[in-house]
Amino acid sequence: MITLWRGSCNQWDCDEMGHMNVRVYVEKQLEGLAAFAPDLGMPHAFKASSPSTIIPVDQHIRFVREVLPGRPLTMNGCVLETDEDSALIYQELRHADGSLAAAMRTRVLHVDTTMRKPFPWSSRTRAAFPNFTDTAPEESAPRSIDMSAPGLPLSDITLDRVKKVGAPLAGRGAIPPQHLDVHGRMQPYWMIGRTSDSVPNILYNWRKRVADTAGDLRMGAAVLEYRLRYHAMPVAGDLYELYTSFGGASGKTHNLIHWMMDPAKGTPWATMQATAITLDLDARKAIPAPPEMISELTEMAAPGLEV
Repeated sequence: MITLWRGSCNQWDCDEMGHMNVRVYVEKQLEGLAAFAPDLGMPHAFKASSPSTIIPVDQHIRFVREVLPGRPLTMNGCVLETDEDSALIYQELRHADGSLAAAMRTRVLHVDTTMRKPFPWSSRTRAAFPNFTDTAPEESAPRSIDMSAPGLPLSDITLDRVKKVGAPLAGRGAIPPQHLDVHGRMQPYWMIGRTSDSVPNILYNWRKRVADTAGDLRMGAAVLEYRLRYHAMPVAGDLYELYTSFGGASGKTHNLIHWMMDPAKGTPWATMQATAITLDLDARKAIPAPPEMISELTEMAAPGLEV
């Protein structure tokens, strides 16, 4: 495993919970991937002039220990596995004391920058892969999300299914030019960022009542695990609609399924699964929801969507 990035958490990287926002984890992950590319024989992959690049298609993130403002961080990474035109990349963020902050496993695809079609790795990259292949530590393994599940086929991810299920609209907007990468597509970290911004429209009042029931605690929220499947990347001016569905509960956690859809075509930009908690902002611990309040989630965010 090699060091891909070193830095710290800035105040502006944090959200109203007082810790680094989920969007920033993916932003740093992509920066680390860009730093890894030259070692893998792709020095121009993230430059505007490059005929090919690397894009994420399936990603797992496990948030282990929260990152607070000012805290130093180091990102290490390696290759876990490869095939003809894709690779599974492992990246981890660690605190200054060596403890794990977050772990990210990302299936990336080698594509041309014009048509976004996959094609085989170059001989130079294939030769480089063994030099950076390693194993991920056990402490980083997925816990509540099964990454071996294949996910829904694209033909099953439609606005018609959203309407049939009755999943509520959590967010809506348009993609601004400042959210694009050098190849004119939306940066992947804005997928999770827009989702994070939208969820309070569904859950804010519910989480507030959970905190009140537990003793008038200061309420927040945190995500413990995420799976993101990237299906297409919008360009500037494209619209999105985000729908949220209840995916079940276990102990102090609840699962949410998010579909980010293209309302013009009825097709998906991304589908996501999140394992989340209601957070006591002072104790920095999960607040358990009473069973009767968990049942309310099925009414607020109708179950039925899958990732």
